[in-house]
Amino acid sequence: MLDAEHSHPRESAPRWWERAYGERDLLVAYFSPEFGVDASLPVYSGGLGVLAGDHLKSAGDLGVPLVGVGLFYRQGYFRQSVLRGHQRELYPDLDAAALGLTLERGSDGEPLRIEVDLAGEAVQARIWSRDVRGTTLYLLDTNVAESSRAARQITDVLYGGDREHRIRQELILGVGGARALSALGLEPSVFHLNEGHAAFLALERVRTLVEARALSFAEAFELVRRSTVFTTHTPVQAGNERFDSELARKYLAGLADGCGVPVEELLELGHAPDDESFGLTPLALRTAGQANGVSELHGSVSRRMWHPLWPDLKTDEVPIGHVTNAVHAPTWISAELQDLLASAGVRLDAAPDEQGWERAGEVDPADLWRVHLACKSRLLELVADRSSAHLGGESLDRDVLTVGFARRFATYKRAALVLSDASRLRGLLGNPQRPVQLVFAGKAHPADGEGKAVLAEVVRRAQGRDARGRIVFLPDYDMELARALVQGVDVWLNTPRVPHEASGTSGMKAAMNGVLNLSVLDGWWPEAYSPRIGWAIPQEISAQGDEAEGAELMRLLEEEVAPAFYDRGADGLPLRWLEMMRGSIATVGSGFNAARMVAQYVERLYLPAYASVQPIATRER
Repeated sequence: MLDAEHSHPRESAPRWWERAYGERDLLVAYFSPEFGVDASLPVYSGGLGVLAGDHLKSAGDLGVPLVGVGLFYRQGYFRQSVLRGHQRELYPDLDAAALGLTLERGSDGEPLRIEVDLAGEAVQARIWSRDVRGTTLYLLDTNVAESSRAARQITDVLYGGDREHRIRQELILGVGGARALSALGLEPSVFHLNEGHAAFLALERVRTLVEARALSFAEAFELVRRSTVFTTHTPVQAGNERFDSELARKYLAGLADGCGVPVEELLELGHAPDDESFGLTPLALRTAGQANGVSELHGSVSRRMWHPLWPDLKTDEVPIGHVTNAVHAPTWISAELQDLLASAGVRLDAAPDEQGWERAGEVDPADLWRVHLACKSRLLELVADRSSAHLGGESLDRDVLTVGFARRFATYKRAALVLSDASRLRGLLGNPQRPVQLVFAGKAHPADGEGKAVLAEVVRRAQGRDARGRIVFLPDYDMELARALVQGVDVWLNTPRVPHEASGTSGMKAAMNGVLNLSVLDGWWPEAYSPRIGWAIPQEISAQGDEAEGAELMRLLEEEVAPAFYDRGADGLPLRWLEMMRGSIATVGSGFNAARMVAQYVERLYLPAYASVQPIATRER
């Protein structure tokens, strides 16, 4: 089998886009601050970037005309080590060419460069590119030899630096990204902002229309608004990017001059009621004609949260819909399971409604268990290979129920919830008939002291005597480790504080591999949950707080999850468990694969945006 992350979809027959909408000359430009294409290109920190990578891959599979635009961070995110129980960050330099990126060049053979004015300094950026399953990803890089040291450092680290550094990064992404597309000769008809970090793109597009086409600010703004799609990912106010108004004024003055309006008019676009800061989410919502959250629950939360921007509307009329996140199945499902599903007639490379996920229920249980044990063995071999680096878990066993928790160590994700009752945990880990082992991985943001403290607590517990050698923390979480975990554990644990998880996607990856989810009812899980495919902590218990949720989590593990796993037939197979595995693959594969997600973006957002701008574009020709 070809590496599913990099191989192109079959091209022997017209793909979905060509068959359904091929007569349209659509081109979508998809802007994101991070892209998780694979572990070899570490310009991602977590779910937002991995989602962006999966979006590009599935667009390529379906033949959707789309390009990605982001930044090439010279030191990526960070490599993680754990020293004396505490996270340490390492920032090795990355070599773009060695990572498979191609430097874009002009007709004269010289590297293409774009220029962005940042508060009076002309900052240059190069453009790198990489094929992603038939789509192209463009990454901007300000590390240009002739530039000042400060300019070269703008694209140094993902989510690093102070507030001024961040606004400079985001201007390069939004303004520079638009100029890069122009330099490449590309004319997208729809622009998609994956989170608000690229929101300055809209202002640059308005400026271009005012200067190049002699449109008024209002005319240009309306054209930009109609052709812009915005996806918000943050369900709490504090998580949305905002800047001090005076800092924003400093960097918006040049754009305001180009737009022919006072800078106050641009600043007002980023203000929310009772908030004098300049927010990128209000800016994106006001400059996008189509906006969406990333799960049904998150869409509802976003309408309530941003209702003050539309005070004359009822909450349910606020123009923020939802497209639930999804994952690129060929990237995340193990090669062995892909072969097994293919033998049952599941076609991962087919159109969204032709993949046949319901046939996963026909897979032979014994074959499915054989594949799962192979993946589990591979995971435990990886743990053993990292024996000098991993912490705890001296006696992990393939035959023991293995629970995985791997994601960013943000405090709201509550990695330590499963550890909160030490007495019950000891009994769970050391149960002579039904033992459990826990595998943790994840990074805390370098500036998140509370997240680091949670990580340190997990490491401390993993190394403690009470862990009985059945808790392990694996450092330096990345896409390669993520694949091993979602393919190899038995249960995927998800315990965010409701409703702080906009969607989450790691549980989808696990479920498509037959790993059963144990989760609070937040993000995507309320749309998928059924007792046939996993377990849920009820909303009424979540409403009571951490202690009640921790107790219910222990009860579920003790009384439902472990008994189901260790319930074996005469042939040694956990038949009840395997039936849930087959149901999980069929249900989540059908509803939460990225082919469905991208098709919904096309039909619900891209094509309506494209159609709304065509009459204006036609009049101007």
